[in-house]
Amino acid sequence: MKKRVAAAVLAGLMVFSLTACGGSSDSKTETNTESKSEEKADNDTDKSGEEETSDASDMKVAMVTDSGDITDQSFNQTTYETCKAWGSENNVEFNYYKPESDSDEARSASVDQAAADGANVIVLPGYMFASAVVEQSEMYPDIKFIALDVSAGDICEKGVGEGYSYNPDEYDVTEYYNTDNVYCCTYQEELSGYMAGYAAVKLGYHHLGFLGGMSVPAVTRFGYGYVQGADEAAKELDIVDDVAVEYVCGGQFYGDADITAYMDTWYGSKGVEAVFACGGGIYTSAAEAATKTGGKVIGVDSDQSGIIGEDLTITSAMKGLAPTINDVLDAIKADNWKDYAGKIDNLGLVSENPEDNFVQLPVETTQWSDDFTEDDYKDLVKRMYDGELTISGDITALPETEIKVEDYGSIK
Repeated sequence: MKKRVAAAVLAGLMVFSLTACGGSSDSKTETNTESKSEEKADNDTDKSGEEETSDASDMKVAMVTDSGDITDQSFNQTTYETCKAWGSENNVEFNYYKPESDSDEARSASVDQAAADGANVIVLPGYMFASAVVEQSEMYPDIKFIALDVSAGDICEKGVGEGYSYNPDEYDVTEYYNTDNVYCCTYQEELSGYMAGYAAVKLGYHHLGFLGGMSVPAVTRFGYGYVQGADEAAKELDIVDDVAVEYVCGGQFYGDADITAYMDTWYGSKGVEAVFACGGGIYTSAAEAATKTGGKVIGVDSDQSGIIGEDLTITSAMKGLAPTINDVLDAIKADNWKDYAGKIDNLGLVSENPEDNFVQLPVETTQWSDDFTEDDYKDLVKRMYDGELTISGDITALPETEIKVEDYGSIK
């Protein structure tokens, strides 16, 4: 990686040169707080006539969306809303950029534009930004990158390129990006997937479905955790012969007529009662089919009850994007970046208190019942935190279960 530094710096200078010459990007931006220059001008009425001191923070935060947009009720929207709120609360300017297409090149171009616009903190939500981490962390050493859901494997895949063995343990990931200005984290999706599957069975849903997006590691961890949770609940209730899971991926992160028709069959002729829709906008197909039969949906990443519908949504298997972003931005503002630089954290349970964790179910909107109460959920989390329940994060093969699990592969 180091041998590409000179070329990368030259490329960065070319980007700034083109921007200075009047070139503009079609990437969408939004400023949510006053810029520092505007703030200073407004406050230049110091009666003492002393030189105006700068704010404690000189941060300028940006985010780039991945293949979705800021209304996806998932990674992009949660990241956007969290960054925007943090910027407003801390008087820090925030912009967002939407790439012109779904490609590494377009995402990198949006990072270039954010850099040209003066961003010194850029939040990148999703594994699709591994290429940007590899190529642009060296190009922009003065920018701090927060890469959410970007793993060592994602970085190695882009850094090594052809010939990569898909075993990151065989490589030194630090050779492929600038560790000084990047913080990466992943989430233990199998844990919140487990919570969702466990809750669904305890709440009385015995014929379940899993509709993934693309079969990427994060989606698979959600799905395999879901299967394990459903299996554990069935064993505790002594109903393993009565619980089954239909398992499929759509092959994309959005719903369409073909996937809706597939879900129509599940909810209709197969009698599936609830589907964990795990993959960006693919929930639309599950929700559309569920409304025809009175079926239910389980959301993902964030609390999706607001967009899927409170009556339709049993719960959501959430990742703690918001606390992650807030924690890291707070650290940067407090000049504690050293606590995060170079780390690739795998975030999960940090407490027996559910709402302190980076993976959880939404307490306010989950459809609790006498069969599975909020207290029962807290007990479940405590058992997981204490190690009484063991959840595997292995995605090399479908977990062994006593309940029936039928894997249909991919719809597309």
